[in-house]
Amino acid sequence: MSVAVCSLLWDAARHGPQTIKYDSDGYHLVRFPYGAGDESYDPWHMHDPSKGVTSPSKYPDARSGLIWPSHDGWGMLSAMVFWEPDPKATEFRSRYVRDPLNVSTGYDSTATTDIAPTRGGQYRTYLWQMFVHPGTPVGLKISARGAGDVRLRTPLIHAQFKLAIHTDVVTP
Repeated sequence: MSVAVCSLLWDAARHGPQTIKYDSDGYHLVRFPYGAGDESYDPWHMHDPSKGVTSPSKYPDARSGLIWPSHDGWGMLSAMVFWEPDPKATEFRSRYVRDPLNVSTGYDSTATTDIAPTRGGQYRTYLWQMFVHPGTPVGLKISARGAGDVRLRTPLIHAQFKLAIHTDVVTP
């Protein structure tokens, strides 16, 4: 079975802080720099600044948070997110979203996770599987919430977002 892979990495120490901006859905689309290096891997050009509209994307604009699947197939999405400690936070959320910027097939969230904080920093990994298609980008969205469901701008320390597409899905 063949697998097409895109693996993205963002790290505050290497790439500078990421400004947390909440979209109308109450989540921040995590952004990733373009280009190889720092463990990022994209031989299929799924994280390409030219995809999506006519003008090229520039990190850290919202389009830098998208992976555009290179093939139809069974997609395994995985992510790792580290937040700084925040005593005001009462929960940390994440979700995978098909077309998070509503540029192709329409916003479709899936696999939302809601976790209470632990002592110290918040270190999370997430995994979800679903069918993916070249014309529909996917994104990783996060949110830190306080009492009364207040959206906090708790800084991220590190994030990774990966898509592995199994292209040889058999049918009966």
